[in-house]
Amino acid sequence: MPYKRIIPLINTEGEINESVIKMAKKYSNEGADQLLLYNFSKDESSREEFLKLAKMVARLIDIPLIVGCYGDTFDDIKRAFYTGAEGILILDTLLDNPELLKEASLRFGSSNIYLAINQQVFIDSDNIYDKCQSIGIDNIIIKYEKPSEVFNEKINKSPLSIIIDDELLGSDIENLLGYSSVVGITSDIFAKKDIMKIKHELFKDGFNVNVYKSSLNFSEFKLNQDGLIPVITQDYRSGEVLMLAYMNQEAYNRTIEDGRMFYYSRSRKSLWLKGESSGNIQYVKELSLDCDKDTLLAKVLTLGPSCHTGNNSCFYTNLVQKDYKKSDPYHIMQNVYNVIMDRKNNPKEGSYTNYLFDKGIDKILKKCGEEATEIIIAAKNPQADELRYEIADFLYHLMVLMAECGLDLEDITTELADRR
Repeated sequence: MPYKRIIPLINTEGEINESVIKMAKKYSNEGADQLLLYNFSKDESSREEFLKLAKMVARLIDIPLIVGCYGDTFDDIKRAFYTGAEGILILDTLLDNPELLKEASLRFGSSNIYLAINQQVFIDSDNIYDKCQSIGIDNIIIKYEKPSEVFNEKINKSPLSIIIDDELLGSDIENLLGYSSVVGITSDIFAKKDIMKIKHELFKDGFNVNVYKSSLNFSEFKLNQDGLIPVITQDYRSGEVLMLAYMNQEAYNRTIEDGRMFYYSRSRKSLWLKGESSGNIQYVKELSLDCDKDTLLAKVLTLGPSCHTGNNSCFYTNLVQKDYKKSDPYHIMQNVYNVIMDRKNNPKEGSYTNYLFDKGIDKILKKCGEEATEIIIAAKNPQADELRYEIADFLYHLMVLMAECGLDLEDITTELADRR
């Protein structure tokens, strides 16, 4: 049974980009299941700015993003998806162009197309479900207006996934989520609400919502003589170990319920929320227990330094270090890309990278083509050493091309992750 989703929406028209980004990150960190970001302005420059903003938001949040913007061509739809969005929101006026929507559905998947329609149009449309299914639309977002028996009857028969768009000023969220076909609620009211608290209340009322649930009771952990368990806290993206602290049962339960890291202070003998005074909140991504059940590993997103000294990690004092060859593929690629970007921003005389940038896109493309050909030739050779060398050459030139065109490794890894 799928989760009932809480989906905040942000209409970016007239909003400052920094405010939109701040709000989007807040939603992502504090329990939203998806984010709906839209601006249906027909002005071309406004649309370009919106797509740039959507791309920034997609990179900064780790919940699925639905993007809605004006468009009446396949290229418009494609560009909306290329922001990094999981889905796109289209207006019901596009139903008059079924071939366009069929093309988009075949390319990006029917489950990733969302139709925006108001309640009365939805009620008046006799064949809305058949039309959506024939085109390739699996989701409808209905702008809710008022209770209606006709609406109730029609929505209960829906073969499609329904999301209700409502201000929730006079509506009961439990009633709206009670429809079997309704998979989520979208609203801008969540900006003023504690989303995790809403979801826990829904969970208590029997709704299947996505909240943290521990697979083991705290009583099954092996505690020290003070009734505490040590917690190693790690950055969920980089893998960097940030700190070591302790939890008692209350701290563990609050962490599970709230989605933020709570610890027990041995010196103050009290519970503390990490970042409560500094603002450097740690949001839970994963909690794991070691094989002896006496140590927790927390993978978190942190809003700032984890150490009270201002260092990112508490483990900043180096005691012993041996020179060794690092072999982490992603970090090596990132280091190479960083050097390429440094050459682009700070040209160095005699640099081959700067020679390529100076010659421009045609020269860079020519080198990429040449190196791709060298890979094909080397692959026919039974010895792998030459192939390894040529692939490294190609990857370097490919990263120069990425830098020239305004892409970085995160753009590529995000795109690959979205395809899983």
